[in-house]
Amino acid sequence: MKNLIFAARPLVLDLMSTLLFVVISAVTHNPMLATAVAIAAGVARIAYLRARKQPINAMQWMSLGLVIVFGSATLLTHNPRFMMAKPTIVYILVGAAMMQRGWMLSYMPPAGRGLADAILIRWGYVWAGLMFVTAALNAAFALLASFAVWSAFVAVFPAASKIALFAVQYVSIRHVAIRRHRAQQAASQAAA
Repeated sequence: MKNLIFAARPLVLDLMSTLLFVVISAVTHNPMLATAVAIAAGVARIAYLRARKQPINAMQWMSLGLVIVFGSATLLTHNPRFMMAKPTIVYILVGAAMMQRGWMLSYMPPAGRGLADAILIRWGYVWAGLMFVTAALNAAFALLASFAVWSAFVAVFPAASKIALFAVQYVSIRHVAIRRHRAQQAASQAAA
């Protein structure tokens, strides 16, 4: 469980403003409140990292920029479609970033490091595919559905699909690591 939390923590923190927007939208159906909280959370996250002199990666800057641009457009026009469309752009950009070979290595817990790069590279492409599928679905719901229906979709599908894929990947990589460890032990016992 410790490795699962280690791997999930950076992703949750990187997406905190988006997660807050989704939760507040789903609970209150108030796009203006959700937008204001998302902007505040994005700014607070960057301020926190800067105050602690921690590096701020491109995904964190991108997330903040998109929240500010689309959030401001939503607040100024009182049109929630801007914030409803924002996740589509985020998912496309994140999916494109995930097409980079080996991006997943920095998210692997220490126990998972040392696995064959090919396994991690394939999982990286699977994650990119999920991002592109989520982007397409979000675009359809943002354009064709009411704010309440879109809120329900965005509160359930993106999180559920990521949790499911994360669990499948975690179990799969753990299985491969255990199998390799046992094979190495058997080989060393046979050599002794």
